Formats: sequence, structure tokens, C-alpha cells
Amino acid sequence: MRFLILDLPARLLKGLLLLLVFLTPVLGVWLASSLVAYTNGPTWLAVGSGVLLFPLLPIAWDLRGRKRRQRKPQILTWGDRVILRTLLLNLIFLTCLLALRPQTSFLALSTRGDWMLEGQQGPQVAWVRQSLFKLANGLEWLYLTAHPNPYKQYADTKTIRPTPQPIVQPSTQPTPHPEPSPQPHKTPQPTPTNASTPANLWATDAAIHPAVANMPASVETSIASVAQYLAEQEKDPFLRVKALHDYVADRIAYDAPAFFGQAPRPPQDAETVFRTRKAVCAGYAKLLEALGQAIGEDIVYVVGDSRSQSSDLNGGSHAWNAAKIAGNWYLIDATWDSGYVNGTSFTKQYGTSYLFPPPEVMVVSHFPDDAAWQLLPQPLSRGDFFRQPMLRPGFFAQGLKLLSPTRSQTDVQGNAVIQLENPRQHWLMASYSAKGSQQAEHCAEPTNQGTQLACPLPGNGTYEVRLFSGNQQYGQYQYVGQLEFNKS
Repeated sequence: MRFLILDLPARLLKGLLLLLVFLTPVLGVWLASSLVAYTNGPTWLAVGSGVLLFPLLPIAWDLRGRKRRQRKPQILTWGDRVILRTLLLNLIFLTCLLALRPQTSFLALSTRGDWMLEGQQGPQVAWVRQSLFKLANGLEWLYLTAHPNPYKQYADTKTIRPTPQPIVQPSTQPTPHPEPSPQPHKTPQPTPTNASTPANLWATDAAIHPAVANMPASVETSIASVAQYLAEQEKDPFLRVKALHDYVADRIAYDAPAFFGQAPRPPQDAETVFRTRKAVCAGYAKLLEALGQAIGEDIVYVVGDSRSQSSDLNGGSHAWNAAKIAGNWYLIDATWDSGYVNGTSFTKQYGTSYLFPPPEVMVVSHFPDDAAWQLLPQPLSRGDFFRQPMLRPGFFAQGLKLLSPTRSQTDVQGNAVIQLENPRQHWLMASYSAKGSQQAEHCAEPTNQGTQLACPLPGNGTYEVRLFSGNQQYGQYQYVGQLEFNKS
């Protein structure tokens, strides 16, 4: 009995080592195979690495030192040596993958960590999928460590956290704000706005507030002067915040050269932005915050990640705003409402797509560092954020609903097929291009009847399929979202 008790720690230690030896190859193969699925690489690469790490390399390592061991007394058995070497090799493999590709590793596990379950349904499959994604979420710290947000430095030291409340969005028959489209953009016609439909501005082509459009040059001498003038001109609280948003979106140009490193990035404080009329997202958000503070409006600065048409599935550092109006918080992104970047140049194009959008629409493209600013009763995880298809507010404003695929990246062996609900019978079309290519091909003729769009992908590779919507078959089509397909 005494010897059994003394031997218990050794047995526990050996059992723990055996468990680690089993888990580390499994984790290594899971990470490697998820990276392969995400990058559309060859499957044999992941399988081969798993076979090498367990058991071929550990056994080869042991055989290599056999002659040397024959000359010395051995403490460890053959099994003990293989266990320890398997553990060491797999830990090195995992550490190297995570250290060399921390962001991509987290993104691959978060979006494609369940690749082996694709096409399978059922409660047990759902449980396994949820468990895999929870395990992937545990590596979020790696992503954050390798992905610092440079715009945090402009955040206020005091912390304001909202209490999410249900926000009722009025029903509408919207004409969504266009994003870059296959045809030149048609200048939107002014849409009347009033206090009864203020929160619906995100779904309309609202015109620039008259107080901003007709502002005398003598007013634009200071931030306080501009804010006071707009407050005097507009008494409705929603439209007053809209006027502040419109001023920032209309007067400030996106500093694309600074963003892409072609020129030094100037300070992004409100005074500098007001004076130079140029900024990246932090400057837009700081100026809007300062305008609000000048007249007592609760407008705060929010930092986090965003996904756009040009940022792939990954998130890019970003900053935007939240405003408290009539007791509720609303989200605003004046940067994205000021225009768009094409290559390294900025094209000014005022809009209201990101003025008071519903939280569930905003969180498709904006993920705040503080989950409270999602304004959702149950916030999304970062993995949930990455797994969503990249859809613009215009997609939701037109009443469209994506039925499948429901993930940002999908494997196919034939055509890329997208199924939608289109109750308002908008004209829809799609185009595809190889990932990273600027040459796009139309998938098929526009349709407003069917619920399915099919793109005949020409060969193996990763493709981006973009969706466009229009009110007429031969009119203007607006970009409303994109999905990614791996064909193999």
C-alpha cells in the first residue's frame, strides 16, 4: 500500500504526459488544417505534417541516438523517450505556427476551424462546432497582441459604457446609399427627413443638412462656432446630430496617402483636423466628438476593428462614434459616410449608410474593443464577427436576406451559389474575381425573380463574389456585400 501511494504521483505525471502527447498533435493538425482550409492550400500538407509529428519524427529521432544509448545505462524506456520527443516536437510546431502567423492562425481557427464538419447538421455537430469555436476564442489574445490599434491613443481617459436598450427602427421603403459599383454613381436626390423618422436615415439617400450646405464661411472659424451655429439652426435632437455628422462627412477628406504610408500621418486631434480638413478615421471621430461636446451632445469616441470591401476577412483598426439621443445610444461612422478609397486615392461621396444604423447591422462591419458598444443584448465574439458574411447596410435596407452561405468563406467544388430572399424584387447581379485580382467577371444576367445567384468559377482557387442591387434592370447597381469561396 505504501509503495502504491508513493508511486501515485509518478503515475499521474505519466498520465498527464500521455494526455499532452495525444492533445498536442491533435491541436497541431487542427491548426495546420484550418490554415490550409482558410488559404485554400493542399490538404496533404496538413495530413503530412500530422503524420511526421506523430509518430515518424519522434521515432526517427529515437533511432538516430540508438548507438549512443547502447554505451550508457538507460533510465527511460523506449516508450518514455517517444512520448517526450513527441511532446517536444509538437510544442515546437505549435509555437512556431502561432508565433509566425498569430493573426492568420486566430482568423483561420475562428472562421474555418470546423472545416471537417462542413455540410453536416444535427445537435451533436452543433455542439462540436460550438466547442471548437470556443477553443479558438481562447486564442484571441494572440490576435490582439499582434494587432495593436493605433487609434486607442486618442480615446478619452474617462470610460463611458452604455446600457444597451432595444431601439425600434421605423419601417421604410428605402433607397440605400450606394457604395462603389460597376457603373458611375448617380447623385442621390434629396429625401425629406423629419422628426418622425430620424433613426431611419441609415436606409435612405438623405441630403446634406441645409444648415451645413448653406453655412456662411464666416462661421467656420472654430469648432465651437460651427457647433453653435448648427445647434441654433436645428432643434430636433436627431437632425441636430445628423447636421454635426454631415459637417464632418462633407468637410473632411480622407487622408489616403497618410493611411497607406505614402506621407507622414499628422496628429488626429480635433483642432488639427478642423484646420487641415484631412484625417483618417480617428480624426473624423475626434472632430465629431468635439463638435458634440461644444453644444452638450453626448457623442463619444469608439475604437475597434472594421471590415470593408478592401480589408478581406480580417479586421483593420478603426474608430467611429456613438451618440446618446433621447435616452438611447446610436452608432455613427462619419468616415465611411464621407466617401470611399479606391486604390490609394479618395473619392468624396456623401451618404448616411452609417448614420444611426441598427446595432445588428453595424456589427456586421464594426467590432468595438469594448463589447458594450455593440449595443446588443448578447454581444458577438470576435470569431462570430469574422464568420459573418460581409454585407453593407444597403443589403438590409432593401429587405434582402441571405439564406446561404451564412459564412464569410465557403468551400465549393463547382459553382459558387448564393441563395437570397428578395421580397421587394430588386434587380440583383453578382461578379467574381480571383482573390487579389482587380479583373471581375459578371456571373450571369441580372434578375429580380429568382432567389439564387450562381457564379461559374473557372478553376481552382480563392474567389471573391460581390453582390450588387438596383431598382431597374439597366440602371445603376450598388455594391451591397461580398462572400469568399474556395474552389478545389
